[in-house]
Amino acid sequence: MTRTSKMPGLSYSLPAWACQTGAKLRKIPGTPCFGCYALKGNYIRYPAIKKAQYYRLDSLVHDSWVTAMVAQIKRQKWFRWHDAGDLQSVDHMNKIMEVCRLTPSTRHWLPTQERKYLPDPEAVPDNLVIRLSGSKVDGPPSTAWAHTSSVVTKGASCPAPSQGGKCRECRACWTKSIKNISYGKH
Repeated sequence: MTRTSKMPGLSYSLPAWACQTGAKLRKIPGTPCFGCYALKGNYIRYPAIKKAQYYRLDSLVHDSWVTAMVAQIKRQKWFRWHDAGDLQSVDHMNKIMEVCRLTPSTRHWLPTQERKYLPDPEAVPDNLVIRLSGSKVDGPPSTAWAHTSSVVTKGASCPAPSQGGKCRECRACWTKSIKNISYGKH
């Protein structure tokens, strides 16, 4: 697991180098993935972080992945999927949803660019918010999914930049009644 200083609980990261849609978008100026934060800073400064991310990526195929994730998450009140990296397959999405079903006391948030792996909305557990990420900075939120996120150069709804880079008491990303969260470009 990853413990980021910004968020209220644990998170799970995979190598951003393995992002499928992100690998295409990071080559295009004006997209959120261009200049990806997870391809710089601590994510690449410390070889142990990159090694752990690839270990997690390789572990996705293990039969005991769901059981192991439940054991690590079940005492968490808040959990973020993929503070780096993204969904890898329909099977990966289905496994995450099973983890969410088996940890009903945990609120889960999953941001993604991987439209092709989105499940039937009726199949999404009540304690999971999947936020489809916008593909253009300052572009409109997607209309293809109920919960979205966007990246903007001004007027962000995320308060973290004005709170020392931390969520503090904000839990908007995990809140289903909030349809779109806008993050400042960084």
